[in-house]
Amino acid sequence: MGISTVAVVGLGYIGLPTAAILAANGVPVTGVDVSSATVGAVNRGQVPFVEPDLAGYVSDGVASGRLRAVSAPEPADAYIVAVPTPFMDDHKPDLSYIKAAAEAIAPVLRGGELIVLESTSPPGTTRRMAEWVLDKRPDLSLDGSGDRPVIWFAHCPERVLPGRIMVELVTNDRIVGGLTPEAVQRARELYQVFCQGEILLTDAVTAETAKLVENSFRDVNIAFANELSLVADKLGVDVWELIRLANHHPRVNILQPGPGVGGHCIAVDPWFIVDAAPEEARLIRTAREVNDHKPRWVLHKVVDAVADLGVPNPVIAAYGLAFKPNIDDLRESPAMMITTEIARTFPHATVLAVEPHVDELPAKLADLPNVRLADTEEALAAGQVHVLLVDHTQFRALAGPLAGARVVDTRGILR
Repeated sequence: MGISTVAVVGLGYIGLPTAAILAANGVPVTGVDVSSATVGAVNRGQVPFVEPDLAGYVSDGVASGRLRAVSAPEPADAYIVAVPTPFMDDHKPDLSYIKAAAEAIAPVLRGGELIVLESTSPPGTTRRMAEWVLDKRPDLSLDGSGDRPVIWFAHCPERVLPGRIMVELVTNDRIVGGLTPEAVQRARELYQVFCQGEILLTDAVTAETAKLVENSFRDVNIAFANELSLVADKLGVDVWELIRLANHHPRVNILQPGPGVGGHCIAVDPWFIVDAAPEEARLIRTAREVNDHKPRWVLHKVVDAVADLGVPNPVIAAYGLAFKPNIDDLRESPAMMITTEIARTFPHATVLAVEPHVDELPAKLADLPNVRLADTEEALAAGQVHVLLVDHTQFRALAGPLAGARVVDTRGILR
């Protein structure tokens, strides 16, 4: 393969599993992260977040000597960049993390390395990453022109589901796109080390756009379900029953509504398409607006429930802070947004945040004096308004205990 060592830049929800799975397949891996806490945890064989099965891979990798973590890039044959790509207040992509990674890698390059961008990115970002690297290293090139050593650049977007990452890293098909045909082939050889799914080859811009399209497709379908929940509420119809009946049609498969859309992909990626083609991406923009509006609609439902309660200092229990069930990932979580706004809307209320997958409140909630972390038992006993935001497995048993209570159920748990 010509790649005997790999550096993974960014040891978050994608980077660390990728580093660990490579190490499990016999490749010496150096993980790079700016967080000293993350570096220390990995070098102790520990995982700084919740992901099933990952802890065993990390501890085995560290014990074998094939996985270690450092705070700055070191020489390697291949680099996988897996850093955040959030958007700014105007929904434009923030590429500062990718630029910082590129500029950190550039000084240690010798020529002949492969650099793969895994971060979900707007079209053209892989080429921009190459430009940032080559700006720092004009002695290197994309094509060997001027007898300068070549650096190969490719894009391979992650396509895994939090909670199933260690399975789907291996079994899912992957898309590999490069700035040159040789870069594509080298990247394919790297991912063949652990990927049992089909590896589909294309150019870098198509690979970047494919990931955005996948998540935009899901976002549009979720938006239909979320908008349907608003329509059903206005008509006095049970949306869960409505969807169950409609889905008996052989060509209908409506998703389940929720309090909004969260996570590092679906809540973010469609905006990259809108930014790249604002006049053309009308449906994608509307879906984002529908899903971004849903938390405010839920908040109005909580306001109505508190008004019906008619007490000056209510106790409001919010069940779930993560963006999806059975994980601790709070990124872009509508449950977090709603809980925060409940506390701000009712400053004299006590807000009990029930999230079994975290040990302490995130800073955004910890800064609010009327919010505290509680377990399910306390919330059931003390809560006067109950807001079901995430369908964690242990919350699915709440239908009985909450019978007759004042409940805002965004997940259909009580049905």
